[in-house]
Amino acid sequence: MNKKVLVALSGGVDSAVAAFLLKSRGYDVTGIMLRLYDKPDSTDTQDAEKLCEKLNIEFVNPDYREEFRKEVIDRFSRTYLEGKTPNPCVDCNRYVKLPFVFDYADKNGFDYVATGHYACVAYNEDTDRYELHKGKDVSKDQSYVLYNLTQPMLSRLLLPVGELTKTEVREIAQKENFINANKKDSQDICFITGNYYDYLRDYCSVATEEGDFIDTSGKVLGRHKGAVCYTRGQRKGLGLALPQPMYVLSKDMHKNTVTLGFNEDLFSDVVYAEEVNLISVEEITEEIQVTARVRYNQTEQSGTAFVTEEGKLCVRFDTPQRAVTAGQSLVLYCGDTVVGGGKIIE
Repeated sequence: MNKKVLVALSGGVDSAVAAFLLKSRGYDVTGIMLRLYDKPDSTDTQDAEKLCEKLNIEFVNPDYREEFRKEVIDRFSRTYLEGKTPNPCVDCNRYVKLPFVFDYADKNGFDYVATGHYACVAYNEDTDRYELHKGKDVSKDQSYVLYNLTQPMLSRLLLPVGELTKTEVREIAQKENFINANKKDSQDICFITGNYYDYLRDYCSVATEEGDFIDTSGKVLGRHKGAVCYTRGQRKGLGLALPQPMYVLSKDMHKNTVTLGFNEDLFSDVVYAEEVNLISVEEITEEIQVTARVRYNQTEQSGTAFVTEEGKLCVRFDTPQRAVTAGQSLVLYCGDTVVGGGKIIE
């Protein structure tokens, strides 16, 4: 009997090609697309269903809107209210997409789960651990958003497009005449139409009351439209006429103030994270040399990682990093291998 694999579909070309490749390799494939939110102008569900019809595989579309609201949207708004900047794609993979797809697979007798992420899984015999590696196409690598994968998940996870470039994926889709062969990649937060602060106000009931822009000495520089509307490092959209460029340094959500400063004030060489998940190692007991990212679209920077007595993950960077933002993810690498990561707290 062929091994059964449940492929998580997004409606896009990457997961479509993943499903095609696995079926071509002899797997018994079923496509699953979790219903997470309602977006009237989206064709994602229809595209995924049509793909499954073309491949002659089963398509399932279970409803997880309530779970998505609780674990992603509510977390998204709560993080902004705490003065931080959320990473909903990381949260979605950690709390909704991956756990619920694996849960569905467990309950329905699937051997494997697959996605269309640009990353690779490998087993290291020396450490007896499954590892997460960067995808072949470095420009599309998505290992950063997958750092929360566990050993049981990695042992059953297939990532077929991780072995390909984006160009190769589109060529396969075009050759097979997939409906989404030339579909554009999603660039924005999937559940938001328009800007995020309008979404926070209209759908999450987050008030955006005006307050003061201040400098580091407390001097009032002008008025802002709501502290939740700004993120550390932001310069554009402040609406102020200033004699020289100034940037968002921090926010005080209780006082509803936004502190502005200069570019040189944005750099820090030590970053702390919590909610840590380690992949290539079971624990970090001493200082190790790593490269790390503090945001998705960033080249890794070298530094020294260690765990504090309080259990926080810390990286001391060789070169100070600009605009490190609480709520984003700190992800550690050793070469192309993900060591692990956590959520930045300071």
